[in-house]
Amino acid sequence: MRFRAEIRNVHTFTKFTASLATLGHIAWVRLDSKDCRFTVIPESGTQVWSVLTPDVIFDTYTIQSAAPNNTINLEVPLAPLQRALKSAQTAIAANIRLTKKDNVPLLSLTITTTTSNPSGPAPTSTASDGQDGFGTATNNGFGSGTDDFREESVDFFGARQDRETVVTQDVPVRVLAPASVEGLHEPRCREPDVHIVLPNLMQLKGISDRFTKLALETKSSSTKTGFASSSSSSGPKLELSGNMHGCLRLALTTDAMHIHSLWTGLENPELDPSQVAEGEAGLANHPSTKMKARGDSTGQSEEGWATVRVEGRDWGRVLSVGRLGGRVIACFCDEHALILYVFLASEEVGGADSVLTYYISSYSA
Repeated sequence: MRFRAEIRNVHTFTKFTASLATLGHIAWVRLDSKDCRFTVIPESGTQVWSVLTPDVIFDTYTIQSAAPNNTINLEVPLAPLQRALKSAQTAIAANIRLTKKDNVPLLSLTITTTTSNPSGPAPTSTASDGQDGFGTATNNGFGSGTDDFREESVDFFGARQDRETVVTQDVPVRVLAPASVEGLHEPRCREPDVHIVLPNLMQLKGISDRFTKLALETKSSSTKTGFASSSSSSGPKLELSGNMHGCLRLALTTDAMHIHSLWTGLENPELDPSQVAEGEAGLANHPSTKMKARGDSTGQSEEGWATVRVEGRDWGRVLSVGRLGGRVIACFCDEHALILYVFLASEEVGGADSVLTYYISSYSA
Protein backbone atom coordinates (compact mmCIF):
# COMPACT_ATOMS: atom_id res chain seq x y z
CA MET A 1 0.00 0.00 0.00
CA ARG A 2 1.05 3.57 -0.66
CA PHE A 3 0.04 6.96 0.64
CA ARG A 4 1.74 10.22 -0.12
CA ALA A 5 0.50 13.81 -0.25
CA GLU A 6 1.78 17.36 -0.22
CA ILE A 7 0.20 19.38 2.59
CA ARG A 8 -1.60 22.36 1.12
CA ASN A 9 -2.53 24.15 4.32
CA VAL A 10 -0.35 23.32 7.32
CA HIS A 11 -2.15 25.82 9.58
CA THR A 12 -5.57 24.29 8.91
CA PHE A 13 -4.26 20.75 9.37
CA THR A 14 -2.56 21.75 12.64
CA LYS A 15 -5.68 23.45 14.04
CA PHE A 16 -7.83 20.50 13.01
CA THR A 17 -5.49 18.00 14.66
CA ALA A 18 -5.30 20.15 17.80
CA SER A 19 -9.11 20.25 18.06
CA LEU A 20 -9.21 16.44 17.89
CA ALA A 21 -6.35 16.03 20.38
CA THR A 22 -8.32 17.90 23.06
CA LEU A 23 -10.98 15.17 22.95
CA GLY A 24 -8.91 12.00 22.69
CA HIS A 25 -5.41 10.57 22.39
CA ILE A 26 -5.97 8.30 19.38
CA ALA A 27 -7.71 8.83 16.04
CA TRP A 28 -8.90 6.20 13.62
CA VAL A 29 -7.91 7.56 10.20
CA ARG A 30 -9.50 6.13 7.11
CA LEU A 31 -7.97 7.27 3.83
CA ASP A 32 -9.39 6.39 0.43
CA SER A 33 -9.57 7.79 -3.08
CA LYS A 34 -12.33 10.29 -2.22
CA ASP A 35 -12.20 11.11 1.50
CA CYS A 36 -10.00 11.48 4.55
CA ARG A 37 -11.88 10.42 7.68
CA PHE A 38 -10.68 11.19 11.19
CA THR A 39 -12.66 9.59 14.01
CA VAL A 40 -12.14 10.01 17.75
CA ILE A 41 -14.08 7.75 20.11
CA PRO A 42 -12.97 8.38 23.71
CA GLU A 43 -14.06 6.20 26.62
CA SER A 44 -16.30 9.07 27.73
CA GLY A 45 -17.21 12.44 26.34
CA THR A 46 -17.76 13.69 22.81
CA GLN A 47 -17.23 11.55 19.73
CA VAL A 48 -15.95 13.11 16.50
CA TRP A 49 -16.69 11.71 13.05
CA SER A 50 -15.10 13.96 10.44
CA VAL A 51 -15.09 13.61 6.68
CA LEU A 52 -12.61 15.85 4.86
CA THR A 53 -12.21 16.12 1.13
CA PRO A 54 -8.48 15.72 0.38
CA ASP A 55 -8.21 19.17 -1.19
CA VAL A 56 -8.96 20.85 2.16
CA ILE A 57 -5.51 19.95 3.47
CA PHE A 58 -3.65 18.10 0.71
CA ASP A 59 -2.25 18.59 -2.79
CA THR A 60 -1.09 15.80 -5.15
CA TYR A 61 -2.91 13.22 -3.04
CA THR A 62 -1.79 9.71 -3.97
CA ILE A 63 -3.16 6.53 -2.37
CA GLN A 64 -3.08 2.89 -3.40
CA SER A 65 -4.02 -0.35 -1.66
CA ALA A 66 -5.53 -3.73 -2.42
CA ALA A 67 -8.74 -2.81 -0.55
CA PRO A 68 -11.82 -1.44 -2.34
CA ASN A 69 -11.56 2.26 -3.18
CA ASN A 70 -7.84 2.07 -2.22
CA THR A 71 -8.78 2.27 1.46
CA ILE A 72 -6.10 2.43 4.16
CA ASN A 73 -7.06 2.31 7.87
CA LEU A 74 -4.63 3.72 10.43
CA GLU A 75 -4.55 4.23 14.18
CA VAL A 76 -2.76 7.55 14.72
CA PRO A 77 -1.60 9.10 18.04
CA LEU A 78 -2.77 12.69 17.88
CA ALA A 79 -0.26 14.38 20.18
CA PRO A 80 2.86 13.33 18.16
CA LEU A 81 1.10 14.26 14.92
CA GLN A 82 0.20 17.67 16.32
CA ARG A 83 3.79 18.28 17.47
CA ALA A 84 5.14 17.32 14.05
CA LEU A 85 2.72 19.68 12.31
CA LYS A 86 3.63 22.53 14.67
CA SER A 87 7.22 22.26 13.54
CA ALA A 88 6.04 22.84 9.96
CA GLN A 89 4.38 26.21 10.59
CA THR A 90 7.12 28.15 8.78
CA ALA A 91 7.73 25.54 6.10
CA ILE A 92 7.83 26.47 2.43
CA ALA A 93 6.85 22.89 1.61
CA ALA A 94 5.66 19.87 3.57
CA ASN A 95 4.61 16.40 2.57
CA ILE A 96 3.41 13.34 4.42
CA ARG A 97 3.71 9.69 3.46
CA LEU A 98 3.15 6.24 4.87
CA THR A 99 6.44 4.39 5.22
CA LYS A 100 8.11 1.77 7.36
CA LYS A 101 11.32 1.71 9.37
CA ASP A 102 12.61 -1.37 11.19
CA ASN A 103 9.27 -2.98 10.36
CA VAL A 104 7.40 -0.20 12.23
CA PRO A 105 4.81 1.68 10.13
CA LEU A 106 5.22 5.44 10.24
CA LEU A 107 3.60 8.59 8.99
CA SER A 108 6.67 10.47 7.87
CA LEU A 109 6.36 14.26 7.69
CA THR A 110 9.07 15.93 5.60
CA ILE A 111 9.39 19.68 6.12
CA THR A 112 11.39 22.11 3.98
CA THR A 113 12.28 25.51 5.43
CA THR A 114 14.62 28.32 4.42
CA THR A 115 17.09 30.05 6.68
CA SER A 116 19.12 33.20 5.98
CA ASN A 117 22.79 32.88 6.92
CA PRO A 118 25.20 35.85 7.02
CA SER A 119 28.25 35.37 4.84
CA GLY A 120 30.96 37.40 3.20
CA PRO A 121 34.09 39.21 4.50
CA ALA A 122 34.08 41.03 7.79
CA PRO A 123 34.44 44.84 7.73
CA THR A 124 38.07 45.96 7.52
CA SER A 125 39.91 49.28 7.65
CA THR A 126 43.16 49.96 5.77
CA ALA A 127 45.69 52.54 7.01
CA SER A 128 48.11 54.24 4.65
CA ASP A 129 51.79 54.66 5.48
CA GLY A 130 52.36 56.85 8.48
CA GLN A 131 48.78 56.50 9.75
CA ASP A 132 47.20 54.42 12.45
CA GLY A 133 44.28 52.13 11.88
CA PHE A 134 41.75 54.91 12.14
CA GLY A 135 43.05 56.76 9.11
CA THR A 136 44.64 59.59 11.11
CA ALA A 137 48.28 60.68 11.00
CA THR A 138 50.60 59.21 13.59
CA ASN A 139 51.19 62.73 14.94
CA ASN A 140 47.58 62.46 16.25
CA GLY A 141 46.00 64.32 13.29
CA PHE A 142 46.60 67.84 14.56
CA GLY A 143 48.88 70.31 12.89
CA SER A 144 50.51 69.25 9.64
CA GLY A 145 49.08 65.69 9.50
CA THR A 146 47.30 64.55 6.32
CA ASP A 147 43.54 64.63 6.17
CA ASP A 148 43.25 62.34 3.12
CA PHE A 149 41.14 59.27 3.94
CA ARG A 150 40.52 56.11 1.97
CA GLU A 151 36.76 55.50 1.79
CA GLU A 152 35.49 51.92 1.60
CA SER A 153 32.05 50.33 1.33
CA VAL A 154 31.16 48.07 4.23
CA ASP A 155 28.14 45.75 4.49
CA PHE A 156 27.57 45.84 8.26
CA PHE A 157 24.99 43.03 8.03
CA GLY A 158 26.99 40.84 5.71
CA ALA A 159 25.71 39.25 2.51
CA ARG A 160 22.83 36.88 3.16
CA GLN A 161 22.19 33.59 1.44
CA ASP A 162 18.97 31.58 1.77
CA ARG A 163 19.60 27.94 2.55
CA GLU A 164 17.03 25.17 2.47
CA THR A 165 16.77 22.87 5.46
CA VAL A 166 14.91 19.56 5.32
CA VAL A 167 13.63 17.98 8.52
CA THR A 168 11.77 14.68 8.82
CA GLN A 169 9.39 13.91 11.69
CA ASP A 170 8.21 10.30 12.10
CA VAL A 171 4.92 9.44 13.81
CA PRO A 172 4.51 5.71 14.65
CA VAL A 173 1.10 4.37 13.59
CA ARG A 174 -0.76 1.08 13.38
CA VAL A 175 -2.11 -0.22 10.09
CA LEU A 176 -5.52 -1.74 10.80
CA ALA A 177 -7.11 -4.65 8.99
CA PRO A 178 -10.47 -3.78 7.36
CA ALA A 179 -12.25 -6.41 9.47
CA SER A 180 -11.14 -4.71 12.69
CA VAL A 181 -12.91 -1.43 11.85
CA GLU A 182 -15.93 -2.54 9.83
CA GLY A 183 -18.10 -2.52 12.97
CA LEU A 184 -17.43 1.15 13.68
CA HIS A 185 -20.33 3.42 12.81
CA GLU A 186 -21.67 6.79 13.82
CA PRO A 187 -24.10 6.90 16.75
CA ARG A 188 -27.74 6.66 15.72
CA CYS A 189 -30.01 9.46 16.88
CA ARG A 190 -33.66 10.24 16.30
CA GLU A 191 -34.74 13.22 14.22
CA PRO A 192 -33.79 16.50 15.92
CA ASP A 193 -36.37 18.71 17.59
CA VAL A 194 -34.40 21.90 16.87
CA HIS A 195 -31.69 22.80 14.37
CA ILE A 196 -30.00 26.17 14.63
CA VAL A 197 -26.84 27.87 13.37
CA LEU A 198 -24.57 28.61 16.32
CA PRO A 199 -23.04 32.04 16.94
CA ASN A 200 -19.28 32.54 16.70
CA LEU A 201 -17.81 29.51 18.46
CA MET A 202 -14.93 31.39 20.07
CA GLN A 203 -17.38 33.83 21.63
CA LEU A 204 -19.54 30.93 22.80
CA LYS A 205 -16.45 29.18 24.15
CA GLY A 206 -15.39 32.26 26.13
CA ILE A 207 -18.78 32.47 27.86
CA SER A 208 -18.98 28.71 28.41
CA ASP A 209 -15.51 28.62 29.96
CA ARG A 210 -16.43 31.48 32.30
CA PHE A 211 -19.57 29.63 33.41
CA THR A 212 -17.55 26.44 33.99
CA LYS A 213 -14.89 28.30 35.97
CA LEU A 214 -17.56 29.99 38.09
CA ALA A 215 -19.19 26.64 38.81
CA LEU A 216 -15.86 25.11 39.83
CA GLU A 217 -15.11 28.06 42.12
CA THR A 218 -18.55 27.73 43.72
CA LYS A 219 -18.02 24.03 44.21
CA SER A 220 -14.60 24.67 45.76
CA SER A 221 -16.10 27.24 48.18
CA SER A 222 -18.83 24.82 49.20
CA THR A 223 -16.26 22.12 49.89
CA LYS A 224 -14.18 24.46 52.07
CA THR A 225 -17.22 25.39 54.17
CA GLY A 226 -18.11 21.76 54.67
CA PHE A 227 -21.16 21.62 52.43
CA ALA A 228 -21.10 19.01 49.69
CA SER A 229 -22.08 19.93 46.15
CA SER A 230 -25.38 18.55 44.93
CA SER A 231 -23.64 17.21 41.83
CA SER A 232 -22.01 13.81 42.14
CA SER A 233 -20.38 13.91 38.69
CA SER A 234 -16.83 14.84 37.83
CA GLY A 235 -17.47 18.34 36.50
CA PRO A 236 -20.05 21.11 36.30
CA LYS A 237 -22.89 20.77 33.82
CA LEU A 238 -24.06 23.51 31.48
CA GLU A 239 -27.59 23.59 30.10
CA LEU A 240 -27.79 24.40 26.40
CA SER A 241 -31.18 25.09 24.82
CA GLY A 242 -32.41 26.17 21.42
CA ASN A 243 -35.71 26.84 19.69
CA MET A 244 -36.96 27.14 16.11
CA HIS A 245 -37.24 30.92 16.35
CA GLY A 246 -33.52 31.74 16.24
CA CYS A 247 -32.87 31.62 20.00
CA LEU A 248 -30.04 29.91 21.84
CA ARG A 249 -29.60 29.88 25.61
CA LEU A 250 -26.62 28.79 27.72
CA ALA A 251 -27.37 28.42 31.44
CA LEU A 252 -25.64 27.40 34.66
CA THR A 253 -27.64 26.35 37.69
CA THR A 254 -26.13 25.54 41.08
CA ASP A 255 -27.47 25.53 44.63
CA ALA A 256 -26.28 29.11 44.98
CA MET A 257 -27.15 30.72 41.66
CA HIS A 258 -28.74 30.62 38.23
CA ILE A 259 -27.21 32.58 35.34
CA HIS A 260 -27.73 32.42 31.60
CA SER A 261 -26.79 34.05 28.30
CA LEU A 262 -29.29 34.40 25.49
CA TRP A 263 -28.73 34.81 21.74
CA THR A 264 -31.56 35.84 19.43
CA GLY A 265 -31.84 36.39 15.70
CA LEU A 266 -29.93 33.24 14.80
CA GLU A 267 -30.76 31.19 11.70
CA ASN A 268 -32.85 28.02 11.67
CA PRO A 269 -31.88 26.46 8.32
CA GLU A 270 -34.65 24.97 6.22
CA LEU A 271 -34.70 21.20 5.78
CA ASP A 272 -34.55 19.78 2.28
CA PRO A 273 -37.70 17.67 1.72
CA SER A 274 -35.69 15.32 -0.50
CA GLN A 275 -33.54 14.48 2.53
CA VAL A 276 -36.53 13.77 4.79
CA ALA A 277 -38.36 10.45 4.85
CA GLU A 278 -41.67 10.74 2.97
CA GLY A 279 -40.67 14.10 1.50
CA GLU A 280 -43.10 16.99 2.00
CA ALA A 281 -45.45 14.87 4.11
CA GLY A 282 -42.58 13.81 6.34
CA LEU A 283 -41.42 17.41 6.67
CA ALA A 284 -44.91 18.50 7.78
CA ASN A 285 -44.73 15.94 10.59
CA HIS A 286 -41.09 16.51 11.44
CA PRO A 287 -40.35 17.22 15.15
CA SER A 288 -38.74 20.58 14.25
CA THR A 289 -41.87 21.63 12.33
CA LYS A 290 -44.01 20.90 15.36
CA MET A 291 -41.52 22.69 17.62
CA LYS A 292 -41.64 25.75 15.38
CA ALA A 293 -45.35 26.10 16.04
CA ARG A 294 -44.50 26.81 19.66
CA GLY A 295 -42.58 29.63 21.35
CA ASP A 296 -41.49 32.96 19.88
CA SER A 297 -38.41 34.86 18.72
CA THR A 298 -37.99 36.87 21.93
CA GLY A 299 -36.63 33.91 23.86
CA GLN A 300 -38.86 34.81 26.82
CA SER A 301 -41.43 32.06 26.34
CA GLU A 302 -40.59 28.68 27.86
CA GLU A 303 -42.48 26.91 25.08
CA GLY A 304 -40.73 25.27 22.15
CA TRP A 305 -37.27 24.79 23.64
CA ALA A 306 -35.13 21.67 23.25
CA THR A 307 -32.54 21.21 26.00
CA VAL A 308 -29.40 19.16 26.60
CA ARG A 309 -26.94 19.16 29.49
CA VAL A 310 -23.24 18.99 28.67
CA GLU A 311 -20.13 18.62 30.82
CA GLY A 312 -18.57 22.08 30.92
CA ARG A 313 -14.94 21.19 30.30
CA ASP A 314 -15.76 18.72 27.53
CA TRP A 315 -17.99 21.32 25.89
CA GLY A 316 -15.18 23.87 26.03
CA ARG A 317 -12.87 21.42 24.26
CA VAL A 318 -15.47 20.81 21.55
CA LEU A 319 -15.78 24.54 20.90
CA SER A 320 -12.04 24.79 20.18
CA VAL A 321 -12.96 23.72 16.64
CA GLY A 322 -14.05 27.33 16.23
CA ARG A 323 -10.43 28.13 15.33
CA LEU A 324 -11.09 26.48 11.97
CA GLY A 325 -13.95 28.84 11.18
CA GLY A 326 -16.79 27.46 9.13
CA ARG A 327 -20.55 27.31 9.61
CA VAL A 328 -21.80 25.24 12.55
CA ILE A 329 -25.32 23.80 12.79
CA ALA A 330 -26.46 22.39 16.15
CA CYS A 331 -29.18 19.72 16.17
CA PHE A 332 -30.95 19.24 19.50
CA CYS A 333 -32.59 15.94 20.38
CA ASP A 334 -34.42 17.11 23.49
CA GLU A 335 -33.01 15.56 26.69
CA HIS A 336 -31.06 13.04 24.62
CA ALA A 337 -28.16 14.37 22.53
CA LEU A 338 -26.62 17.33 20.76
CA ILE A 339 -25.12 16.89 17.29
CA LEU A 340 -22.86 19.55 15.80
CA TYR A 341 -22.12 19.76 12.08
CA VAL A 342 -19.08 21.89 11.29
CA PHE A 343 -18.86 22.73 7.58
CA LEU A 344 -15.45 23.60 6.09
CA ALA A 345 -15.57 25.01 2.58
CA SER A 346 -13.44 23.41 -0.10
CA GLU A 347 -10.73 25.54 -1.70
CA GLU A 348 -11.44 23.90 -5.05
CA VAL A 349 -14.04 25.60 -7.24
CA GLY A 350 -17.16 23.47 -7.12
CA GLY A 351 -15.62 21.16 -4.52
CA ALA A 352 -17.74 19.53 -1.82
CA ASP A 353 -17.69 20.89 1.73
CA SER A 354 -15.99 18.86 4.43
CA VAL A 355 -18.05 18.02 7.51
CA LEU A 356 -16.94 17.46 11.08
CA THR A 357 -19.67 15.78 13.15
CA TYR A 358 -19.66 15.93 16.96
CA TYR A 359 -21.94 13.66 19.01
CA ILE A 360 -22.55 14.83 22.59
CA SER A 361 -24.82 12.82 24.87
CA SER A 362 -27.03 14.75 27.28
CA TYR A 363 -26.72 14.21 31.01
CA SER A 364 -29.89 13.64 33.00
CA ALA A 365 -31.35 16.55 34.91
